[in-house]
Amino acid sequence: MTAVAAVQRRAAAGEGEALFQLGLWQLQGRPLPRDLPGARAALRRAADAGHDEAQLIEIALAANGTGADADWHTAMGLLDTAVAAGNVPARQLKTLLAAMSLDDAGTPASLPVIQPLTADGSVRRAVAAFTLAECAHIARAADDLLAPAAVVDPRTGRSVPHPIRTSDAAVIGPVREDPVIRALNQRIAALSATRIGQGEALTVLRYRPGQQFRLHSDILPQVRNQRVATVLVYLNDDFTGGETSFPDHGLVIRPRVGDAIIFDNVDAAGHALATARHAGEPVRSGVKWLATRWIRARPFDVWTGPEAA
Repeated sequence: MTAVAAVQRRAAAGEGEALFQLGLWQLQGRPLPRDLPGARAALRRAADAGHDEAQLIEIALAANGTGADADWHTAMGLLDTAVAAGNVPARQLKTLLAAMSLDDAGTPASLPVIQPLTADGSVRRAVAAFTLAECAHIARAADDLLAPAAVVDPRTGRSVPHPIRTSDAAVIGPVREDPVIRALNQRIAALSATRIGQGEALTVLRYRPGQQFRLHSDILPQVRNQRVATVLVYLNDDFTGGETSFPDHGLVIRPRVGDAIIFDNVDAAGHALATARHAGEPVRSGVKWLATRWIRARPFDVWTGPEAA
């Protein structure tokens, strides 16, 4: 009997760990075909069997709409059930959510004032848009995923060091987009006057001394669904260096924990803004943590990607 068949047999018998593994395989699309509703069903049964991690992933998928429509009310019900069952990470999520100003759909009930930083208003700042606890939660969610930034060499198909960004990076995809991250992504959408479905997965960057993001534009070449805006959130400020600079505006921004920087990559006609070029200056001491969400022109399914929109 193959390993897959063995897991399927144990899952059919209601074993929680096997159901959890089956759900992960169906989410990943290997070694089984991707089946998002099937993954939700397997995780539901695993959660019923008392599997804590299955509970957490099911809550995340309900909140962000994987395998079914996004349903904040259902996610909150699942969260309450997990808390009642003694799931400690679920209780921590509940505590963080209780401190947020959210409506019944998990969207922000209020927003900080947004200040223009350039004469044309294309670069803006929301002061203290995220709390210290929220920033720490994002960093923890990405910590074990961080790896050196890389790109694919088109000649060889192999990953090679990123030529512009020398930081470590991690993507918080749907499985990790718990209700707190989901609510923060909703806040980013509101700050950028966009819909949450336009945003790529939240990306966390960690810069150690000497690391930087050299001058670049977030505009992508030859795409159908362009990155029209970018939101940066500073997750800490106990470091030196690491400023965000926009040389064409003569603007240098000193990171302050919890501040969000929102900037346009295109003009009103959808043409690339040359002045959107920016850089993350080298960190001189300490470690800089930053969250980035790139906003596309149109909503898309995160499982099929923005270019399928």
